[in-house]
Amino acid sequence: MRHWPLIEADVHHQDFSTWQGRADLVSGGPPCQPFSIGGKHRAMGDRRNLFPEAVRVVREVQPRMFVFENVKGLTRQLFAKYFSYILLQLSYPEITQRGNEEWLEHLSRLERIRTEGAEPDFGYRVIWRLLNAADYGVPQRRERVFFVGFRSDIQIPWSFPSPTHSREALLLSQWTTGEYWERHGVARRNRPAAPPRFTRRDDESSLFTPAKDRAAWLTVRDAVSDLGEPAPNASSARFANHVLQPGARSYPGHTGSPLDEPAKTLKAGDHGVPGGENMLRHTNGEVRYFSVRESCRLQAFPDEYIFEGSWTENMRQLGNAVPVTLGEVVMRSVRSAIEKHDATKAPRIC
Repeated sequence: MRHWPLIEADVHHQDFSTWQGRADLVSGGPPCQPFSIGGKHRAMGDRRNLFPEAVRVVREVQPRMFVFENVKGLTRQLFAKYFSYILLQLSYPEITQRGNEEWLEHLSRLERIRTEGAEPDFGYRVIWRLLNAADYGVPQRRERVFFVGFRSDIQIPWSFPSPTHSREALLLSQWTTGEYWERHGVARRNRPAAPPRFTRRDDESSLFTPAKDRAAWLTVRDAVSDLGEPAPNASSARFANHVLQPGARSYPGHTGSPLDEPAKTLKAGDHGVPGGENMLRHTNGEVRYFSVRESCRLQAFPDEYIFEGSWTENMRQLGNAVPVTLGEVVMRSVRSAIEKHDATKAPRIC
């Protein structure tokens, strides 16, 4: 395994220009707290807003492509101007903010450059999309906004990968074929009540038409059933990090994730305390907190990933993470596009 150099330091103090010409891809996720629905919504006024640093990294490295992600909250109307500002900065990273120029003035200048059709020395063709992790095989409904850019001197046709999983396919396997329950060995008496719309069979053909080419959404049961219930303490746990965290309770707005649906979005919490949604709700209505190992499964982390520290700290880290599978799907697609491009440009040997 290759060991990459890791630097633990403040990004503001790092010089990335030494990587120019040496890196094809820059990727990352600026802290989401400034834009998170569960945060304080300070956006550009939040000291944790590192999008300016992300743009600086692109400017100094000049990679062939970049991938950045952030929370769904960034796409809210409240941040519409700043969202446009991010896109234009990533498109024209060399057009920097002047000494006394406010960010709105810089935005206006970037808008003029875009509408003039001016071509700076280098820039990027940037597209973005809000993706739901459940649509790509993650057992959690978690939406993240992705920004993907290809350097303007590289002509690459690319679009975001199509979803591979769907809610309709899950409902079909549960309430029409019954395959889901049979696979998990759930007797009829132990199954939850079917949604009302499934009491009329004439609804099914139209409802499930989009599901034919997609797999079923993965559920909490799919992800964690083989783990069993969490152990009372670490010394008796069969699986690392699979320990019961006491104190879970259900209250309005915090009802936990149903066992037979994808989990609700795991949360880190506004003040570093995990949100009340980080709970499992059994079919009988009882709730308990997800163990750290279960949360790893819901974020698609491999079981060999071991988390150290308290449950609260572990859940904070997991609540801030991007589902591994979702990131992999996007990155593999970007890599495939650049490899295909390079193959067509390679000299042919006769």
